[in-house]
Amino acid sequence: MTDGMFPPGLVLILGAFALPFVSGHIRSALVLLLPLITLGLVQGVPDGVSLSMPFMHYQLELLNGSNLSRLFATIFALMAFVGGLFSLNQKSVVEISSAFAYGGSAIGVAFAGDLITMFIYWELMAIGSSLIIWSALSEDSYRASMRYILMHILGGVILMVGVVAHVVDTGSIEFGAMELGSFGTWMMLIGFLINAGAPPFSSWLPDAYPEASWSGTVFLSAFTTKTAVFVLLKGFPGEEILIWVGLYMIMYGIIYALLENDMRRILAYSIINQVGFMVVGAGIGTEMAINGAAAHAFTHIIYKALLLMSAGSVMYMTGGKRKCTDLGGLFQSMPLTATAGIIGALAISSFPWTSGFVSKSMTTQAAADVGLGFTWFWMMAASAGVFLHAGIKFPWFVFFQKDSGLRPKDPPWNMKAAMIIFAFLCIAIGVYPAPLYAMLPFPTEYEPYTYAHVMEMLQILLFSGLAFFLALPLMKRTLTITLDTDWFFRKLGLSLARTATVLVGAILATIHRMRDRSVGWAISTAFNHHGPRSALAKTAPAGLMVMWTILLLLVYLVIYLFV
Repeated sequence: MTDGMFPPGLVLILGAFALPFVSGHIRSALVLLLPLITLGLVQGVPDGVSLSMPFMHYQLELLNGSNLSRLFATIFALMAFVGGLFSLNQKSVVEISSAFAYGGSAIGVAFAGDLITMFIYWELMAIGSSLIIWSALSEDSYRASMRYILMHILGGVILMVGVVAHVVDTGSIEFGAMELGSFGTWMMLIGFLINAGAPPFSSWLPDAYPEASWSGTVFLSAFTTKTAVFVLLKGFPGEEILIWVGLYMIMYGIIYALLENDMRRILAYSIINQVGFMVVGAGIGTEMAINGAAAHAFTHIIYKALLLMSAGSVMYMTGGKRKCTDLGGLFQSMPLTATAGIIGALAISSFPWTSGFVSKSMTTQAAADVGLGFTWFWMMAASAGVFLHAGIKFPWFVFFQKDSGLRPKDPPWNMKAAMIIFAFLCIAIGVYPAPLYAMLPFPTEYEPYTYAHVMEMLQILLFSGLAFFLALPLMKRTLTITLDTDWFFRKLGLSLARTATVLVGAILATIHRMRDRSVGWAISTAFNHHGPRSALAKTAPAGLMVMWTILLLLVYLVIYLFV
């Protein structure tokens, strides 16, 4: 192994194994200290390979730094810290340990310089995230975790096949920009897109994430999909197919979020919507687009976690209520939680002077710069849709609609502190984006606050807000079930499997009956011909045998003499 610094992600992974053996203030101190140590190590990772080791005939690059990897690793470590602060009241040590192993593995992916290292950390992420869902210890969370792990096993197998095929084709395990010119690269792309929540497997995300605990969903929102965005930006920049995949994800997330009644499923579908913008940026592939996608991933982790912390606080203080039809009027007793939810909603809607405005606009500008008019129009229209479902619908139905009569207080200090930190960052980055822009993969002189851009965004948000309140009677939700693509394997697939089981069982039963009848007939026939009462078992007089012998000799003589 070459000399180098300690991998930052391993601090969280090793710390995850230590947490179950401590308790009380020591555990709380570790939960806050480990991410800060990781964050410090991330900032010290230089460009290029600083840690490697031989493996078989290859050289594993365990720590390969770049602006892009440091950007993602920074926000992953920051998320681990603020998420840990938010979850200090979580009694399940399995959850917090899994969350740290999950976050550390995401950082490992960000710094992986080869496909083997990337794949190992990728699979560790799947294990950690599955345990987070499972640790909620409810029947729904158990079932969701099983479906979740099956989906990610599928994605992992596809990715592994792609990695093996690519290594066989090229003889190299280097993890860098690739072209979709082989079976291996296509399989890797599919494996990455499954984790990104791309079609036709998008439904795994809203199916699983809302079933985690009030704190678990906060961690889940940050790592899996954004790590997928990272590997797409690093491995497949400029692949046109990603533009169309991203555009589908953008509108898919909006439509299903508008239909939802569960506040956490609204925000889960919103994750897919927002990741769609990043996938489009990866597909455009220019420096501006990659900067925009990376910046948007950074800000999205912050404002999405803030929204889910707000929702988690409501769940925590109301005993688990999460349906919009059960909530309303909570701003009266939970003012700080409501304020945090509103700031997160404004940021996800790209409201000027919030973080979403200075990041998402870079991707739309990149589309305009290369003449992708349809893509630009689609993303601008989607910005109105984002304001409808996450910018207005979530805070309105949870905090401001008809009073539900609930009077929970704001959550404990640590949960409020976590929300305050991320709410501050949402506004600080929006007001002064220069530090974020300095961390981006490519130098940029982009100026988000032009008169045209600000007025354009304000008009979109104003008219989408007006549309929401005019259509408010249609926006009210009822206790319904939203059918998604998972219906094909959860319901239709199960029904087809049961039908196939009955059909195969009937066919096998028929075959068994035919086999039994055939064997019986064969035994009966043999007995009739060879049994004790059969013709072959009877004795014959000696004279009869002499007669047959003479007849055979006669036939032989005739043939011999005349033929």
